[in-house]
Amino acid sequence: MVTDAATEHRTSHVPQWKIDEIESIKQLVNKYSVVGVAGIRDIPAKQLQEMRRSMKDVVKIRIYRNNLIHRALDESGDDLSPIGSSVGDQTALVFTDLNPFKLFNLLKSSKTEAPIRAGAIAPADITVVEGPTSFAPGPIVGDLQNAGIPARIDKGKVVIRETKVVAHAGEAVSRALSEMLTRLEIYPMTVGFDLRSVYDNGTILEADALDIDEAKYATDIATATTGAFNLAIAIAYPTPVTVPTLLAKAASNARNLAINSAIPEPAIIDLLLSKAQSSAMALAGSITDPDALGESLQELLMVGVVGVEVAAEAGEGTEEAVSATEAETEEKAPEGEEGEAKEEEAAEGLGLLFG
Repeated sequence: MVTDAATEHRTSHVPQWKIDEIESIKQLVNKYSVVGVAGIRDIPAKQLQEMRRSMKDVVKIRIYRNNLIHRALDESGDDLSPIGSSVGDQTALVFTDLNPFKLFNLLKSSKTEAPIRAGAIAPADITVVEGPTSFAPGPIVGDLQNAGIPARIDKGKVVIRETKVVAHAGEAVSRALSEMLTRLEIYPMTVGFDLRSVYDNGTILEADALDIDEAKYATDIATATTGAFNLAIAIAYPTPVTVPTLLAKAASNARNLAINSAIPEPAIIDLLLSKAQSSAMALAGSITDPDALGESLQELLMVGVVGVEVAAEAGEGTEEAVSATEAETEEKAPEGEEGEAKEEEAAEGLGLLFG
């Protein structure tokens, strides 16, 4: 009873608006599959409202007190409690049905350039480039110089004399410099929602796991796919993707083996005969003693030599070379029984060459 009384006492002193805020968070948590915690420090109110409006159709962004966020997350279940560690400083809750990676990229792309406030730390070197400005001659020259920006009047215009780094990364920016940078429309800051962690249907993802270079990721996948395919082909691993290539490779290897081993298969018999004839003619041509060759082989070699010579003659076209070769062949071609005898002699000569 004492515990109940204490609980009732604490609850009775909680303002209704806080109870309503907590209930609102819990309802949004139940409605959306993805809940994110984002930092909103240094976002100007105007830009904050513009970014919220630009994403209102796919993302709901709500800003609450941190203690109310912790209370709502704790009451929404144990799965959501871990993202409470990301709640701190200036925080907003993000509710959406987008997957966490798309959410991260959306929030990242919504970031915009903004002026740097007096006293803020320069995120990187701030450089003012030499050249003309839009300012008319006047006290502005002294203001620029007081801010550390070299300026002068040239041909009726205020110009920056030289390119200069007016603030290095990590340095605080003075009020005078902040005002001059804004007037020069130099915006060194990039502001936007800084997504810290995300709850996605029971899984907690931190920002570093969500920050993915999509182009590099796609390239890595393509490279891995190519590597896997090449490995599967190398080890002859059959899959629906590799089977056509494996079969083509096997057929090519079998064909080459049959040709090199002189296996008389119907598919390669023409190639084997052609190869044998070429080898025979090459061997016969390497014999320097004509008497060692039969008459038929000598005639065959003569036909080949005449054909090459005719085709190579300068000024003669392809058709003339072919006609000359055919004419030479006809003159030497045997006819009737005499032709058959010549063919038999040629066959005997090949038999002598190859045993």
